[in-house]
Amino acid sequence: MSQMGMVIDVERCQGCRACMVACKTENDTPRGAFWMNVFRYEEGEFPDVEQGFTPNPCHHCSEPSCADVCPTNARFKREEDGIVLTDYSTCIGCRYCEVGCPYGVNFFQWRDPEEGQYGFAADDELAREVRQNLEELDADLDGSGGAWENPRLQAAQEPRGTKMGGGNHKVGTMGKCTFCVHRQDSGDDELAGTTACEEVCPINVIHFGDMEDPQSKPRQYLEEKGAKQRWKMLENSGNEPNVVYLGDKPSNAARGMENEYKDTDEAIEAERERDAAYLVADGGEVQ
Repeated sequence: MSQMGMVIDVERCQGCRACMVACKTENDTPRGAFWMNVFRYEEGEFPDVEQGFTPNPCHHCSEPSCADVCPTNARFKREEDGIVLTDYSTCIGCRYCEVGCPYGVNFFQWRDPEEGQYGFAADDELAREVRQNLEELDADLDGSGGAWENPRLQAAQEPRGTKMGGGNHKVGTMGKCTFCVHRQDSGDDELAGTTACEEVCPINVIHFGDMEDPQSKPRQYLEEKGAKQRWKMLENSGNEPNVVYLGDKPSNAARGMENEYKDTDEAIEAERERDAAYLVADGGEVQ
C-alpha cells in the first residue's frame, strides 16, 4: 500500500510563500482559505531574534482524526495512496473535521463559489473598482468568471466517482489540501507524483511522493540528509502524520510574526523600561 506524504526542509525555506500562491491558483480556493500555509515565527528578544518558517499543508495522517469524527463519512482516507479526501456530495458542513484536526488545515466554504472567489462576482468595493478600471481598458471585458480557472479540477476522482479536487465547491462544505489529487488521477505522467506547492518552490524545500517507497523523492531526500534533525508536527497526537520536517524544530517560546505582534503602546512602554545601554554595541556609554 502506498502512502503519499511530504518531506519539508525548513532549513532551506525562506518564507517567500510562493507555495501558498501556487496552491490557490492550482486549486481555485476561495478567499480566506489557504490549503498551504507558511507559519512565520520568531524566537528570542531584540536584538537577539531569529526567524523561522514552517509550511503547513494537510498532513494526510495514517490515522486521521478528521475522518474519525465525520458523521457522514464524507471525510475519508483513500486506500490506494493514503490521501485524505472530502466527498463534497455528502459533506453536511458540521465542521467536526475542523475541530477534530490538530493542524488547523480545514476551511469552511462560507459563500457560494462565485461570491467566494477573487473575481468580479465578489460584489465588494475592491472588486468593483478593479472591474471599472479594467473595463476602461477593455470594453469587451465579460467579467463574469473568477480570477482564474483550472480545467483539470472538473474531473471526478475515485473511488467515489465524485469531484473531490479543488476548493471551489458549494457553500456549507469543508475543504482542505488534497495533495493535488486531480494531478495524481490525471493520467498525465508529468503531473502524477507532483503538487503545485512542490513544483513552484524556488529552492527545493518540498519533496512529495510515496513515503512507503524507498526510491521515492521524499525517501531519497531523507536518506541524503541522514544526519539532519527530523521531526513531525504534533507527533504525539496519535494521528500519525505523513509530513516530515528537516531542520530545527520551533521551540515552545516561538511566537507568530503575524498574529502576535505586541500592541504598539505596550512596545513603546517596554522600550522606556529597557536599559538604554543595550543600544551600544561595544558596551560604551550612551550619548
